[in-house]
Amino acid sequence: MNRGHLLFHRPAELEATRPPEARGVPRDRVRLLVTTARGTEHDTFLHLSRHLRPGDLLVVNESQTLPASLPARGPFGEFLLNLSTHYGGGTWLAEPRHSPSRPGPDLLSEGLRFRVGTTSLRAVGPHPGLPRFWFVRVESGPDLGEAMARWGEPVRYGYLSGSYPLASYQTFWGRWPGSAEMPSASRPFTETVGDACRGAGVGVASVVLHCGLSSQEVEAPRVEDQPFPPEPFEVPEATARAVNQALRHGRRVVAVGTTVARALESAWHGGEVRPRRGFTRRMILPDRPVRTFQGLITGFHDPSTSHLALLYALAGEDRVRGAYREAVARGYLWHEFGDSHLLWAA
Repeated sequence: MNRGHLLFHRPAELEATRPPEARGVPRDRVRLLVTTARGTEHDTFLHLSRHLRPGDLLVVNESQTLPASLPARGPFGEFLLNLSTHYGGGTWLAEPRHSPSRPGPDLLSEGLRFRVGTTSLRAVGPHPGLPRFWFVRVESGPDLGEAMARWGEPVRYGYLSGSYPLASYQTFWGRWPGSAEMPSASRPFTETVGDACRGAGVGVASVVLHCGLSSQEVEAPRVEDQPFPPEPFEVPEATARAVNQALRHGRRVVAVGTTVARALESAWHGGEVRPRRGFTRRMILPDRPVRTFQGLITGFHDPSTSHLALLYALAGEDRVRGAYREAVARGYLWHEFGDSHLLWAA
């Protein structure tokens, strides 16, 4: 798939620069664009259950967001170390940055030693094909979990108008700490929305996929050639069983987030979803048909990101592009604090 298929115009003023609550909007009152084969509808997330039917199965991500942005100090001075994924043994993938708005791959070099609080780390080397990400390893002192508890803040980027507490980055479904960036598709869920869905006869199952830092921008000419770091995930037996039962009985499975979509597709084997735990680099592309879900709840994704290819695989490029034109025309908001999109399969 050519990268050009992922390009479109998204005006800068459609970035959500603050959480909805800071704009006077409760988190479950963000706007909801619903895209079906018949066209698009406009609603609020509070009314999600109106667009589901008895027997549908929501699959949610129970990953919780970490305070993964840490103050660091090297021979050259202070910088930010945004943790991405823990691979065990004190080894992390991380992104060094000068500031939330300014990346800093030039800050590290192989073998360079630096500190986060009383923890000493060494830069191992850049991720192949992704030079802004570095593998770093703890050499002495407390582990980075302790450092996050003492000094960590949520990862944020330059489009945000300020800093916000970790609670702003947690979701209703989050149970297991591990995501560097919020699994943001779940953010608009509240107890009210969950109760309404259950009351409408909608089931809920869960997976865990710990989101790394945003690395979904495609820079290679072909989407298939873009490297992505592996992320840890688990599809438990109960969820595999629930999804398989829904598929066998012709009931719809709705993935809440591209993370859930990737976890379910990573667990597909032998014509069904199997319980699975490990790391995945899974990309979902139009030439690799979706087999495990028929609906997707997600946010709005930027140009040139691989998330768009996933949407195309589910609903077709023409329908997705039409929905995004509608979203731009109606002023829907992008990014983790933006609006929501319910997309149904072609």
